[in-house]
Amino acid sequence: MEFKRPVLAVKSVTVSRQFYCGLLSQSVTLDLGKNVTFSDGFTVQEDFAETLRLHPSSVLRQSHNMELYFETSNFDAFLQKLEQYKNVDYVHPPKMEDWKQRVVRIYDPDGHILEIGESMKTVAKRFLSLGYSVEETAAMIQHPVSFVERCR
Repeated sequence: MEFKRPVLAVKSVTVSRQFYCGLLSQSVTLDLGKNVTFSDGFTVQEDFAETLRLHPSSVLRQSHNMELYFETSNFDAFLQKLEQYKNVDYVHPPKMEDWKQRVVRIYDPDGHILEIGESMKTVAKRFLSLGYSVEETAAMIQHPVSFVERCR
């Protein structure tokens, strides 16, 4: 058995496609009309309840029980791009996690949580460039020393 990808229920493939391609720089790898797969390996499905023969009211909005996680090497540039999307609802504003990664969580047009975080490689490089040792950096970012060494 092989896991393929998560599939998100959406009201409009067109709206989702514009959002994910525009804000998150995804490209479409497969377009089946009401089912579109993006370059990072997730799919959006219009008419999800109908396809699965479920009652439409059983497809929940903002269920808060999962998120899609994205990383960027240029978090500040992403935040500038995000500011251009006036209709985006935030789960929370940008913040720094205990492991020193800057993140923001937003809702997509259908209420799915998206986390966009600074890549951990970028986080490690930032602390190394500030003069912290590999061991100090590993402790601060809560990653193995071997990971931080590969980031140098």
